[in-house]
Amino acid sequence: MAYQRDYRKEYDERSDKQKKRTAARKRARRFMEREGRVRKNDGKEVDHKDHNAENNSPSNLRVVSKETNRKKQPKRS
Repeated sequence: MAYQRDYRKEYDERSDKQKKRTAARKRARRFMEREGRVRKNDGKEVDHKDHNAENNSPSNLRVVSKETNRKKQPKRS
């Protein structure tokens, strides 16, 4: 039998800060979808230029490829 993930449990174990940042990233994606700059399954991501997921001002958002977005991430300690 294959292992089945318990997504509800994983979500409940997240900190409030993680939940808030995730919600902010999703808001940015939905905003860009409404603007017509990205679509579902287009392989593009919404990038926050200042690395702050909670700053969803239009001047801070841009559309980039998945590869570009992964390369530009700051090093985490």
